[in-house]
Amino acid sequence: MTKLFTTTALLIVMALPASAVQPAEGETLAESQTYTYWLLDAIKTLDPAKNTDVEGSDVLRQLFEGLLNEDGTGGMVPGAAESYDESEDRLTYTFTLRDARWSNGDPVTAGDFVYAWRRVVDPRTASEYAWFLELMNIRNATQIIAGQLPPDQLGVRAIDDKTLEVRLTAPTPFFLKTLAHATTYPVPQRVVEEHGDAWTQPGNLVGNGAFTLDSHTLGVDITLSRNPDYWDAANVVMQTVRGVTVNDNNVGLTRYLAGELDRVQIPAGQYPRLSQEHPDQAVSIPYACSYAYVFNVSDKGPAALKDVRVRQALSLGLNRDIIVNQVLQGGQKPAYSWTHWAIDGFQAPDAEIASMTQEERSDRARALLAEAGYGPDNPVSLTLQYNMDENHKKLAIAAQQFWKPLGVKITLNNVEWKVHTDRMQSQDFDMARYAWCADYNEASTFLDWFRTDGYNSGKWSNAEYDRLLADSKTAEDTAPLYKRAEEILAAEVPAAFVYHYAKVDMINPAIRGIPTRNVTNSWYAKDLYRLAE
Repeated sequence: MTKLFTTTALLIVMALPASAVQPAEGETLAESQTYTYWLLDAIKTLDPAKNTDVEGSDVLRQLFEGLLNEDGTGGMVPGAAESYDESEDRLTYTFTLRDARWSNGDPVTAGDFVYAWRRVVDPRTASEYAWFLELMNIRNATQIIAGQLPPDQLGVRAIDDKTLEVRLTAPTPFFLKTLAHATTYPVPQRVVEEHGDAWTQPGNLVGNGAFTLDSHTLGVDITLSRNPDYWDAANVVMQTVRGVTVNDNNVGLTRYLAGELDRVQIPAGQYPRLSQEHPDQAVSIPYACSYAYVFNVSDKGPAALKDVRVRQALSLGLNRDIIVNQVLQGGQKPAYSWTHWAIDGFQAPDAEIASMTQEERSDRARALLAEAGYGPDNPVSLTLQYNMDENHKKLAIAAQQFWKPLGVKITLNNVEWKVHTDRMQSQDFDMARYAWCADYNEASTFLDWFRTDGYNSGKWSNAEYDRLLADSKTAEDTAPLYKRAEEILAAEVPAAFVYHYAKVDMINPAIRGIPTRNVTNSWYAKDLYRLAE
């Protein structure tokens, strides 16, 4: 059976096209092939080893190409690798690379992937996503990240320039799904070593993706142009891609309506109106991201949040129905689990909180706070930190009002994205707005966040939870393990889960090729084209 699976997998990948989207019969292309989209925040880095942001990943997906890409439904299709083979024991994958070149004309080799992956786990790189290679179960990743082994002991090697071997510590059913993630992209060793930290600057950056970097003004805009050296450049229609940073979502919408942007997020509460006024432009689709208020339970966190009853009360006190139905109004769903409801194969546990009325939840919250010694005469006082965005501000004000009748005093603190994430990473916060978007379409992409050694900014820790996630890496049936993990999160409340995202956007109907059936919302500019208007 394993042989059949291996052979089938190999043939499927070899038979799949590159997934380029082409104009349909009768469609007339615009003379100027440009795409301009909205960015909420500055892109902190264009280094695949150091990026942590969705916006950064969107740009990196154009500048670089991993072993595999995603198609319009989230299925895995060939990228830099044209085929792969899997060993009988499912511990070794061998990838055959296609003939491709870097944007400076150098050939893309298996050694470029080896260098890039070793660089991610090397403690000297200080990659915040080094744990992603642990999650992939790459052999020796954990020991290298901990400084116990040198990076050259990572379970990846170049058999020759076109053959890459990857060795795992355990069979990993979702392994192939991780290979479109920016952390796994190759980087050109000679360029990185020549320019150091400046290698990602315009004029220095060399990529193997369908586009090259023309300019990048931090917090203003970023411009990419079609890469003539890309292996499939003949099938890339789009010529120029530009991301424009607009911190105010309402201003972004105004600029979209003025024709300055081709895609923008719809501000909270405006989808019903815009879908009526612009039914061919307003879209709402499931998007595998979950929104939460993370509690700092580390030694640096407030004493109140170390009491699980306080955390439970804060979660109970959030009126999620008002948030999704009256504030957001874009097809979002209340969150009673961390994992997004649309993730492939996910089975959420029954959540008692979901079946209660808000009045019942608030009564339970008051009782829990009283048990913990808090009330009107001794209120819980906390600061809620969030990054600049009108939607985040609206939700923070709503949460503040929901908690006030419970005897919880909330101070709001609005900061820039870089400050926000830096403070979260150093546990310099009480409560913080955060959202996690799936790195691949499987529940572990959410659940691994709360592992003791995961991203886990609030530093919550639970031994049973860690064991469940460890066991899931080799389990034939992961569903019951994931379900139990979500039950622990519901009981321990390391964060108050608020809502599950929908992608609620205005999209210029002249722009074609944007995927609407991929829950990770991964898009590739090589698949986009612009119709004549």
